[in-house]
Amino acid sequence: MATRRQRLRSTRAGGHSAAAATKAPAERKGGGKGKGKAAVEEEEAPEPQPLPAPMASLRPVQGLGCDAAVGSLVPSGSREFKLCSKHTEGKHPLYAISFNFIDARYYDIFATAGGNRVTTYRGLPDGNLAVLQAYIDADDAQSFYTLSWVSDLRSTPLLVAAGTNMVIRVINCATGKLFKSFIGHGGSINEIRTQPLNPSLFISASKDESVRLWNVHTGICILIFAGGGGHRHDVLSVDFHPSDVHRIASCGMDNTVKIWSMKEFSPYVKKSFTWTDLPSKFPTKVVQFPLMTCVVHSNYVDCTRWLGDFILSKSVENEIVLWEPKTKEQGHGEDSIDVLQKYPVPDCDIWCIKFSCDFHFNQLAIGNREGKIYVWDVQTCPPELITMLSSPQCKMTIRQTAVSFDGSTIVACSKDGSIYRWDEVEHEAAKN
Repeated sequence: MATRRQRLRSTRAGGHSAAAATKAPAERKGGGKGKGKAAVEEEEAPEPQPLPAPMASLRPVQGLGCDAAVGSLVPSGSREFKLCSKHTEGKHPLYAISFNFIDARYYDIFATAGGNRVTTYRGLPDGNLAVLQAYIDADDAQSFYTLSWVSDLRSTPLLVAAGTNMVIRVINCATGKLFKSFIGHGGSINEIRTQPLNPSLFISASKDESVRLWNVHTGICILIFAGGGGHRHDVLSVDFHPSDVHRIASCGMDNTVKIWSMKEFSPYVKKSFTWTDLPSKFPTKVVQFPLMTCVVHSNYVDCTRWLGDFILSKSVENEIVLWEPKTKEQGHGEDSIDVLQKYPVPDCDIWCIKFSCDFHFNQLAIGNREGKIYVWDVQTCPPELITMLSSPQCKMTIRQTAVSFDGSTIVACSKDGSIYRWDEVEHEAAKN
């Protein structure tokens, strides 16, 4: 993998003009501001000034030796899964599904979100699903798009969910009741992710072009990632680095993936845990410039996850891309990224389809609009397709998958409100 380093060049595309250059054709409207004015003076035009590093975008360089390893769509058959159960919640689409990796006591529990309902389940040993509890939001018009497991300082299992009504709901899974509500975003909330090393912190990505960092214990919005170098369209996905508590990645409809650092603002993160005044009086800080803005895709980027120091990102281009961001902050001479591998996903050309990995990041599962699920080994080079899951019972778009702690169970939620559970089949050699 290390021999296929793909250098990238810095382009002079920043601000609103960068977003306009990378938007999908359907989003490109009008002729732009200032069009039609011509210079009549014969003065020499001033030399264009290079953009500050946080405003510049990094793009792949094409050429010999720059090709990434592309996985084959022929399954290796190294592991087999069978469909164990199907459960239909209702007629509303389910957009989110997630196992609880925060607390070892609840590794067999997962939750779903769709419509104005958040439901928790336990996977039973016989392959069936048991409904544990359901939270129904008071807003009938609410449509939950995302959820994430968090924990307060007393290790209480909490679910954070949000969607169209811009309010973040915190549900106490011990009581089944609403714990808190957070307000701040000015648009639909598309994704929420929990800090794995400090599960009292979570981030939210919104249609209002911002990412926000929250403390579930105190209800404080600590940081807002938006502004001069921020996203120029809906933010669709966000994720914490698994070991660097200061780093996050975000992506969205401006076709970019942005790498942000919170290192400068770590005192405010610490202060959020001891704040005793009203949350509205906390000195929330705005982070305007990311460390890097990367244009790895040519269309909406709707899912991104860290894989160690690498990044997995997905657009509506029927593939997931694995790449490595390298910044000056990490000791590199210049900002660059290396595109390493590509994981093809047929019939995955619509947005709002998200992938997931098991706790140890050994395998990745992603659905498509035909109801199929592709399971990739993300620790091999070239990429290995472990298996492709399909069933006559499953023909609708799979919006999101969730892989269990040990990777032996895959659950998926679909457009028609159904949940599917696939369990690994033991090989005869393993049984003996």
